Amino acid sequence: MHRLYSLALGAVTAALTFTAGTASAAGLTRQPYLQKVGPDTATVAFRLEGACVPTVRYGTRGSTDQLAQSADAGRNHAVELSGLQPGTEYTYLVDACGARTNPTRFSTAPVPGTRRVHFTAVGDFGMNNADQREVANAMLGRRPELFLALGDNAYSSGTEAEIQDNLFVPMAPLLAQVPFFATPGNHEYVTNQAQPYFDNLYLPTSPSGGERYYSFDWGHVHFVSLDSNCAIGLASEDRCTLAAQKQWLEQDLAASNADWKVVFFHHPPWSSGAHGSQLKMRREFAPLFEKYGVDLVLTGHDHHYERTSMMKGDAMASSGNPGIPYLVVGSGGASLRPISGGKPAWAAARNDKDHGYLDVTVEDGTLTAQMLTPSGKVIDSFSLDKDLPPASTPTPSTPEPSSPPVSERPAGPTQPSTGTPQPGSTTGNPGLPTGPDPLPEDPGGLGPNAAGCSAGPMAALLPAGALLLAGALRRRRRQR
Repeated sequence: MHRLYSLALGAVTAALTFTAGTASAAGLTRQPYLQKVGPDTATVAFRLEGACVPTVRYGTRGSTDQLAQSADAGRNHAVELSGLQPGTEYTYLVDACGARTNPTRFSTAPVPGTRRVHFTAVGDFGMNNADQREVANAMLGRRPELFLALGDNAYSSGTEAEIQDNLFVPMAPLLAQVPFFATPGNHEYVTNQAQPYFDNLYLPTSPSGGERYYSFDWGHVHFVSLDSNCAIGLASEDRCTLAAQKQWLEQDLAASNADWKVVFFHHPPWSSGAHGSQLKMRREFAPLFEKYGVDLVLTGHDHHYERTSMMKGDAMASSGNPGIPYLVVGSGGASLRPISGGKPAWAAARNDKDHGYLDVTVEDGTLTAQMLTPSGKVIDSFSLDKDLPPASTPTPSTPEPSSPPVSERPAGPTQPSTGTPQPGSTTGNPGLPTGPDPLPEDPGGLGPNAAGCSAGPMAALLPAGALLLAGALRRRRRQR
């Protein structure tokens, strides 16, 4: 049954990949990717084969009757869609140089304060290999609302060509449907301190760090992306400094009244892998995480999966004392590295055998996470719980259906629990069917009718794959 499900999922994914690829014949050399998506805005970025002034056509309920035109002619474009409705599914396509791409769907961020958020996260994937593609396709199959990329997004040096070939090509189906928020890795920093990476992404910004470090809210979760490369001294002072980043972070965390706070960056403060713990990140930032109630820290860099116990300072948090779990999710596609030596007392879970990604649902006062392989095997699972005050219901600004509730500041500290949580329903973006550390410090589809779009035999894979998947799911339900 699992094999039949995988075959069906693969058929649909292949069809999506093929139809996305037809856009190249229609004038795109880089497929559309979603940036800076919020409750009422979204940026659709893409690259053209020739220079022209393209238009993004978009709308709700499958229509594309609204227009947003690029500001100028050229090959690289980032078109902002504004005046969108929160938590709403939109269909969009790119109309450029006399041809159109196939329609694709995405969803805006929910009403601020909405008490359900679903996201995925992984790092160290930018290889353009089969493992990366399988992880990306599996994430798309979970239909997350957003995707956090934890660094080393384009091996081996983060050049312009590698960003195109190792990030945007293999991740195209995912990035066209799921908003993408990234943090830079040390491999991006090899080329001009990650300048090609920043040139090709359109991320939120901070006053002192620009796109190098930033924050945003999604529902009742406050997300913070830090530049750990800058923090450990890989950036020149004219671009980024540790002091400025720390000052910004403290102000940002202090100003947030979100129920949940998640921080992500590349170098792990806690790791028993080949690189080991990045002690400077721990010393400089952990006190701020603890002071301002950060609930979860996500990193990459080491090519394995690892989760700490609840940590406070340089040791495990004592019973009844709130701490923070630190995760290494560096298993997105690069070659896995064996973990040598015994398991530290602070390591709650480790895996160096499987590529995979983290799938997280934050609903009301419970955060539930699973580390999954592309085949769906659960490598690790855990949950965090906190007491929240009753939710209030916001007044809708438009005569749309009732909006999700808005939450207040958490009333109590995060409390961990482990086990095997049941995966929640995955709503959001449309896509496929439904103690001191002894280790050394690291030094370092709808087919368009317009000309240029393919509606040939391969397009039949979409309904065929969907039917096969539906049949597999029906048989699976009957066997339960």
